[in-house]
Amino acid sequence: MQKTNRSILLVSRPKGMPKQEDFKLITNPIPEVKEGEILIRTIYLSVDPYMRGRMRGIKTYVEPFELNEVLIGGVVGEVIESRNSRFRVGEIIEGRLDWADFSISNGVNVRKVNPNLASISTALGIIGMPGLTAYFGLLDIGKPKEGETVVISGAAGAVGTVVGQIAKINGCRVVGITGSEEKKRYLEDKLEFDVAINYNAENVLEDLRTACPDGVDIYFDNVGGEISDAVMTLINFQSRIVLCGQISLYNKEKSEKGPRIQGSLIHHSAVMKGFIVGDYADRHHEGLEQLGEWVKEGKLKYHESIVNGLENAPRAFMGLFKGENIGKQLVKL
Repeated sequence: MQKTNRSILLVSRPKGMPKQEDFKLITNPIPEVKEGEILIRTIYLSVDPYMRGRMRGIKTYVEPFELNEVLIGGVVGEVIESRNSRFRVGEIIEGRLDWADFSISNGVNVRKVNPNLASISTALGIIGMPGLTAYFGLLDIGKPKEGETVVISGAAGAVGTVVGQIAKINGCRVVGITGSEEKKRYLEDKLEFDVAINYNAENVLEDLRTACPDGVDIYFDNVGGEISDAVMTLINFQSRIVLCGQISLYNKEKSEKGPRIQGSLIHHSAVMKGFIVGDYADRHHEGLEQLGEWVKEGKLKYHESIVNGLENAPRAFMGLFKGENIGKQLVKL
């Protein structure tokens, strides 16, 4: 086993789009394992849009990243040394751990991954946090009914692809908004969305009107901004708007002013609710079990965009905001 541990630090708070200079790769000895701890070798590292908010230095629903400290994100890894009776060497685990070759954990807030269920990488995607986000956001807030129209922005991302497929399982008409012809074809041909709209090539509002002749019953919002403004003009009576993310706004230094939608919500008796997946922590087991079953049955398909090498994790993260990924973006070590 190698004797050194590479880690990635956040060394400056990004202004606008994150830059390579905001990150630094350092090398230190592998930490020693104390009583009650395990040493984990990273296999896959997750990059996620919510991490951009933690880089601002402002507390929201989670503590911000500190400067000159190792970044933390979703990790799937192998236990290579254990002084914790709950974990054996060779077991695969998932948890929020260091952006590093190796991490130390006391075993709290990590879960064992069944490598026989699906690829272990899915514990960071469709059978992990993004899948749970889609599952609870759509089913608990969206409450889909057969025949309803569901519109998803950021539809080709890790969450959006799962939302659309769960909506299809529930008998809904699914319209996905995405940013390229390749992603549009993926949504329509591989995931069987009813319609996909490329916002970079088409008039979003005009094409939404065509795709949603009976209006929008559920809007699963991953991006915010002008795209969401367009969708909101088509909401139906008692529609549900699920606020999951606002990725189009994460790199803006000043808040944008947009349409004031409160009147429309009142007129349509509509519900708009924001959430984070942690709101459903006591039900994660339920969600993971159902998602795993759907994957096993072939009802849920997934795609992973993989970048190789810890040193390339910042580049993979920055690519999220340029729309470079289809499905879940991972870094393989």
